[in-house]
Amino acid sequence: MNQKIKNLSETIVHYSLKVKENDRVLITTSSPRTNDLVHELIRDITSAKGIPFVRYTDPDISAQLTELTTEARVKEIKEHNQFDVDHYDCFISIRYITNDYVSKNVKAETRRAIGEATEDTDFIRINERRWVLLNYPSHLDAYKAKMTNEEFYNYAFDVMNVDYQAMSEMIEPLKKLMEKTDKVHLVSPGTDLTFSIKDIPVIPCCGTCNIPDGEIYTAPVKNSVNGTITYNTPSPYQGNVFYEVSLTFENGKIVSSTCNGDNKKLEEIFDTDEGARYIGEFALGLNPMILNPMGDILYDEKIIGSIHFTPGKAYKDANNGNTSSIHWDMVLIQRQEYGGGELYFDDVLIRKDGLFVIPELEHLNYNLK
Repeated sequence: MNQKIKNLSETIVHYSLKVKENDRVLITTSSPRTNDLVHELIRDITSAKGIPFVRYTDPDISAQLTELTTEARVKEIKEHNQFDVDHYDCFISIRYITNDYVSKNVKAETRRAIGEATEDTDFIRINERRWVLLNYPSHLDAYKAKMTNEEFYNYAFDVMNVDYQAMSEMIEPLKKLMEKTDKVHLVSPGTDLTFSIKDIPVIPCCGTCNIPDGEIYTAPVKNSVNGTITYNTPSPYQGNVFYEVSLTFENGKIVSSTCNGDNKKLEEIFDTDEGARYIGEFALGLNPMILNPMGDILYDEKIIGSIHFTPGKAYKDANNGNTSSIHWDMVLIQRQEYGGGELYFDDVLIRKDGLFVIPELEHLNYNLK
């Protein structure tokens, strides 16, 4: 395990962030349980002649601070975020999750105020700085993945340490195909959805920002989305977890939403701002080691044979013009054991039941056949 931690640290510092001399790197972590990785990161950043800094943020304290946020504190948050993007070149965020509901009591208007105040600095941090986000394996993660703690610990580090360079090369034919595609059609149980991705850039994700990684994303033309999509994995967001979320679109806009649970809270999220009812990302999950959902989007959006279709803000590098203070990745798995489904590009069947069916993409099925 020590070697796996060393390998992960080296990947983050030298491959993902490409830390160079005098780069100021801020490591943020939410638990001292992550210290073995933090120690390795400090060593590797220093050996690359970068300058490491570490900040601890306790999730319970952070949730209380957010719940009690005043107008004056919103201004301070904005200034603190501005300081970070002005003073750091790279960011490493290590989450250690012990409670999915820790921030469930934060009011919608508070989230909205903070989101609006930090929109500019968030844009800089995401699009103009180098960053990595990862989850250090926790007991809660193991429980959600239905594994023992030891099994999940080993699984998580194996998944995070996949060969991202090889993945990048394998994804290239799919990138070229998506760049030529106009109409996308998704069909699954409870899903019949069409939209265009014409002329929107296509971005492979192979270990440079998220760990674990393995996806390729673009965005739908903003007003082109029509039909219904029903997600078959848990959808955690803003301190709540939603199940069986179903969204219906007309000309790009969510006109109705349902879930097996708190529909009022679901609608509240989509009422955050105008852009919350439009889609900012369409992506395919491609990590061959991630097969089943565990209710954590950092893993679930990479599930092989899945797609995610994301209400809210579009990324700068695949921009369809939609802006919002939310970006909510929701996952639909189309493999046969999850109900199956088809993915069409310009009326040509590209993937069925999670497996690519055209010769130039069959290598991305790995060992699922």
